[in-house]
Amino acid sequence: MRHRCAGRKLGRNASHRKAMFRNMAVSLIRTLRSEEGAVGAPKVAGRIVTTVAKAKELRPFVEKLVTMGRKGRAINSSAAEYRTTAERGSDEWKQWRDSDAGRNWVRVTAPALALRRRAFSALRDEEAVDILFNELAERFSERNGGYTRIVRMPVVRLGDAGQQAMIEFVGSRDRVNKSAGRSAPAVDAAE
Repeated sequence: MRHRCAGRKLGRNASHRKAMFRNMAVSLIRTLRSEEGAVGAPKVAGRIVTTVAKAKELRPFVEKLVTMGRKGRAINSSAAEYRTTAERGSDEWKQWRDSDAGRNWVRVTAPALALRRRAFSALRDEEAVDILFNELAERFSERNGGYTRIVRMPVVRLGDAGQQAMIEFVGSRDRVNKSAGRSAPAVDAAE
């Protein structure tokens, strides 16, 4: 019996699975900042193609990271009142750093730094963490979950006929519900 055995093994040991999900998450996140026409650039930003089982296992991994980014961004925006505009290393900055405002800024932003370090520990990629805490956190600031979607593809993989799926971030290139603007004609009771 497989009671309380969550997750799929995917034919890999634990360290291989961890590395695979790390690489897939970094690939998914880094597609958001790719340059047009660059070698190896994705056709659509924020989307990768994999198998259905891998996509289903990757989804909670990525969504937890996006939640970390949202929390870190909210903490940093609340610490804006203590921030200074002085250039780092200048005398004015050093004076601010030793003041109560500087100490309060450090105290308030410490949880955001911890979240950023946790995200880096999971991804091991500075650019991906930067995209996560800046672009994705801003994009999903009003959304309380469900940051990704899995779409099954009609074609199977050529080598082993594995069922393929796309995992992508929601919000861009979404289809609009055509029937939302239409409504049934009003019926008068007098007729």
